[in-house]
Amino acid sequence: MVVEIPRWTNEKMEISTKEKLNPIKQDEKNGQLRFVKNVFPHKGYIWNYGALPQTWEDPKHTDEATGCKGDNDPIDVIEIGSQIHVRGAVIQVKVVGVMALVDEGETDWKLIAIDVTDPLASQINDVNDVDRLKPGLIQATREWFKIYKIPDGKPPNSFAFEGEAKDRAFAEKVILETHEFWKKLIASPSGPREDGIETTNLSVEGTGNQVSLETANAVIEAAPVSAPAIPLSMEFKRDNVDKWYHVSL
Repeated sequence: MVVEIPRWTNEKMEISTKEKLNPIKQDEKNGQLRFVKNVFPHKGYIWNYGALPQTWEDPKHTDEATGCKGDNDPIDVIEIGSQIHVRGAVIQVKVVGVMALVDEGETDWKLIAIDVTDPLASQINDVNDVDRLKPGLIQATREWFKIYKIPDGKPPNSFAFEGEAKDRAFAEKVILETHEFWKKLIASPSGPREDGIETTNLSVEGTGNQVSLETANAVIEAAPVSAPAIPLSMEFKRDNVDKWYHVSL
């Protein structure tokens, strides 16, 4: 997986699918940087959060299990190991289950995975093992996804399967299906796509938008220089991200 958001942090960082080479950036809405609120008793994101490369939830495909179309992004991954990973890390994980969030009418799969180097990785092979060795985590995950947008004035999220976490075999089927969608996406002819998704890549042989290392480096060098860092305490205070929010359902 590619780690977009380390555990306990609040910045809504994500792979930018519409920029060349798909950098990780903080999401914006109405000109404001997005943060996830602390909804009691949770602090920011409660796992390392990221995406599974070479997958894509096709917005034109209605999923048989959820009855909803895809959200136009790679599959999300929640990594439940003990280490806090840095943003941008690429880590090998073992997928052990999946939850089917329905986010504003779109299918938004959440793979449950564990870093293969974690001390418990050899013992966690399916979703039932998570309940046994990390009791309460699946329940907390279900609650987190249901309530995390409520402080922003949105209704609770819903799930397919009544919020049940499906097993490893089901998760692997989801991965294989979304990998096929990705292969069709990446095989599109060279040049910009109508939907704006940027498929420029360095390493996928035979694809229309594969570029050389020199071209990729030129894209990176042309990217704007990051703005001066804002001290974390000021950033949190400014956006009230340090506050606790209490919600009732």
